[in-house]
Amino acid sequence: MGAAIWSSADVARAQVQERVYPKAAPTAQDSAAGGKQLTDKQIFANPSVLGMGPSKGLIVRYERMPRFGVSSSAQVQGLNDFSTEATKNARLSIKGYIPAWNRPHLKVIVGLSYEREEFQFASLPTTYELYDNIENKGLKSTAVQVAVIRPVDDVHWYLARIKGELSGDYTSDQLTKSDYSRFSAEAIYGWKRSPNFSWGVGFQYGYTFGRLSIYPAVIYNRTFNSRWGIEALAPARVTLRYNANDNSIFYVGYTVDGYNYIVNLSRAPLTRKNADGTPDLSKATLSTLELRETEVKFRLRWEHEVLSFLWMGAEAGYRYNYAFDAFDRTNADREKIIDSQLNGAPYASLELFITPPRKLLEKSGVRR
Repeated sequence: MGAAIWSSADVARAQVQERVYPKAAPTAQDSAAGGKQLTDKQIFANPSVLGMGPSKGLIVRYERMPRFGVSSSAQVQGLNDFSTEATKNARLSIKGYIPAWNRPHLKVIVGLSYEREEFQFASLPTTYELYDNIENKGLKSTAVQVAVIRPVDDVHWYLARIKGELSGDYTSDQLTKSDYSRFSAEAIYGWKRSPNFSWGVGFQYGYTFGRLSIYPAVIYNRTFNSRWGIEALAPARVTLRYNANDNSIFYVGYTVDGYNYIVNLSRAPLTRKNADGTPDLSKATLSTLELRETEVKFRLRWEHEVLSFLWMGAEAGYRYNYAFDAFDRTNADREKIIDSQLNGAPYASLELFITPPRKLLEKSGVRR
C-alpha cells in the first residue's frame, strides 16, 4: 500500500537470481567491470543469496483479523472521545512483477499492484465521524513501480526503486484528483561477499512509519548453511529463514507496515469548533482526512510448492498497532484531529503466487 514500501530484497528476488554467463567477445570491454575482460566464469553480483525463496511473478493475498477494540481521543475542540469494537479488518492484495529488461549489467522490473483494506464496526452507525466514514468503504491503493538493479562486477551492485500510487477511498471518477497521489523511492548500494552473503546500505523515502519521511535502510541477506539463513531490510523487516527442503520454507520475524489514506468525509463532514462550542470560522469545514496507520507484525510464515509454477504461503502472527491517526488535510496547519489506537490482535493470511517453473530455471542456468 501507500505506506508499505516495496522491499528492495523482494525486487531482487522477484526476477533476479545468481547467473553465470559465457566469456565476452575478445575485443569487448565491459564498462561495469572497470574496463577488464570478463573471465570464463564471470559472476555478476546482486542482492539475492542461495537458499532464498522462489521468485514471485503474480501474487494474490488475503489477510483477516478477528474482533478487536478501538479507542479514539479527540485532539481538537468540538469532537468527543469514543470507543467501540472492530468486527472486521481485512486486506486483499494483488501484485504482479514483469522483467521489462534483463541483461547481465542492467535489470529493470515493473511492478503493478492493487490493495484494498476494509473495516466494519459494532453498533452502526457509530455516530463518530471517522468510523462512520470508513465503515464498509474500500481503502484502496493502486500503484505502479519501477525497480532497477545494476550489477557492477562480481562484488558490487546498485538498486533503485520509484513508486507512484493512488491511495484512499477514491471511486473511479476521482482517479485524477491529486490529493490521492503518493510517491515513494529507495536507493541501495551493496556488496556481494559470496554466493551466501550480500548486504547493502542506502535510504528509503515513503510512508512505512505513517508519515512521509526519509530514513536509512540496510539490506542483510545471509545463508549460514543448508538450512538456516536471514533476510533483512532493516528497520522495516527482519526475518529468520529455515529451508526444510526444496519444496518448503519457514520464516519467523517481524515487519513494520505503514498505510496512508485520504478519507472522504461525505457521510459526516467535520467542523472545527472553539472552546465555547461555536464553529471556528477561521478553519474550513473538513471534507477529507488523512489517515495514517502504522503497525508491527510478529509473524510465522510457511511457503510450500504446490506445482512447478505455483506456490502457496500461509502466515499467522500478532499485530501491534502503533498509530491509527487522522490529520487535517484541508487547512494549512495540518493538525492532528483524532488520535486512535487499535488493540493488538492475532492475524492470519493465505497467499498464492506464480513462479518460473523449476525446469525452466534449471535449463537457463538460474539457481533457485
